[in-house]
Amino acid sequence: VQLVESGGGLVQAGGSLRLSCAVSGDSFRRNAVVWFRQTPGKDRELVAGIDWNGRWPIYANSAKGRFTISRGDANNMVYLQMNSLTPEDTAVYYCGASRFAAPQGQGVRQISFWGHGTQVTVSS
Repeated sequence: VQLVESGGGLVQAGGSLRLSCAVSGDSFRRNAVVWFRQTPGKDRELVAGIDWNGRWPIYANSAKGRFTISRGDANNMVYLQMNSLTPEDTAVYYCGASRFAAPQGQGVRQISFWGHGTQVTVSS
């Protein structure tokens, strides 16, 4: 299984970005995919996750109302639409393929495979 993130970059505060996660490997089409982010010196934190069917997303409190997670029709793409970005959203964003069909809380232990991450930088 491979995961490849894209869509990161530099944006001004108040702007938007759309991150994409391409998941290869048919066996993971029935597993949840979760976005985490990490800043230097801090643990990786959950941003949003979505179940295998794309019906039950979960969000961190910091993401609610601003970010939207979705799955593509072929179920091998997961997107994170991020609006109203602030400098506090600056981080490396990682997508992870879970070993479960639905996100299991906020922990990283649910993740079997990680992508390499994409940098998001929000300037003030």
